[in-house]
Amino acid sequence: MKADILTEKHRLGLGGVAIGTAFEPLTDGDSYEVLQKAWDLGICYYDTSPWYGLTKSERRFGNYLHGQNREDFVLSTKVGRLFVEVPEDEVPPTMWQDPLHYDFEHNYTADAIKRSIEESLERLRLDYIDIIYVHDLSEDQVGDRYPYFLKQAREGAFKVLSELRDQGIIKAWGMGVNKIEPILDCLDSADPDICLSATQYSILEHEDAVDRLLPAVKKAGVKLVSGAGYNSGFINGRPRYNYKDVIPKGMTEKRDRISTIAKKYNIDIVDAALHFVLAADEFISIIPGASKPEQVEDNVNALQKKIPAEFWKELQSEGLIYEKAQIPS
Repeated sequence: MKADILTEKHRLGLGGVAIGTAFEPLTDGDSYEVLQKAWDLGICYYDTSPWYGLTKSERRFGNYLHGQNREDFVLSTKVGRLFVEVPEDEVPPTMWQDPLHYDFEHNYTADAIKRSIEESLERLRLDYIDIIYVHDLSEDQVGDRYPYFLKQAREGAFKVLSELRDQGIIKAWGMGVNKIEPILDCLDSADPDICLSATQYSILEHEDAVDRLLPAVKKAGVKLVSGAGYNSGFINGRPRYNYKDVIPKGMTEKRDRISTIAKKYNIDIVDAALHFVLAADEFISIIPGASKPEQVEDNVNALQKKIPAEFWKELQSEGLIYEKAQIPS
């Protein structure tokens, strides 16, 4: 990575989707309890976005982190949407359970990126942002306008973010997306440092990433952060998969089988899921979200678990892990 910003102490971070009320309403007080627990347990990488809760997540992270020593943590946020305050009855329907009163538009031009960063700094109450991810520039978010927005980003976002990095205003940038293609397209036309790979790589689903994504980022010297290593809670038993209510065929059975094998070795599937992602050389960090302090504690405990080599061999022998995937040594 060009900017060696994430190190061993950042292997476990905290993502801001749940704090943005993705799955349930969360009060400010609830979110500060989560952030305080993360801080107390030594987590020092925080990821948010103006998209989460229509600016709510950024504000909450900012209100908490504003009181901490800025050199003691790394923060990433995202660009790609601009927000405008609207009356309550004009807030568009989104995935957020309790968003603020904003409407938005996708915009990846240079001017929009600069404006987005300025507005994020204001909401975050910070002097600088460490990592900027170009957010949701992906067909699952912008549909058939993807080629249009990709051209916009190549001429705007990618260039301006490289300039801001070279000027020292940000330390690193890359893509923050749910699909493989946008990262490959970015590598073809720009020089990112680090990408947030949200739903492309988990213990349940990783074959395509192993074959296409990991070799490409390795060749480019780009590192990855895992944004949904638990498939947005599905591994924990939630009735959703990668932020959607539709569970892919066979995934429930696969999850349950891995969970059963894990119990034989006195571990939990969450422990296995976290260690599986971090075993890949290309992944430098995993940033599961949390809506309760206990979930943060569970993640920290999972990171410290020792997982027997026999467990991984059994998963491989049953074909539950792709034969080309890296496993913990």
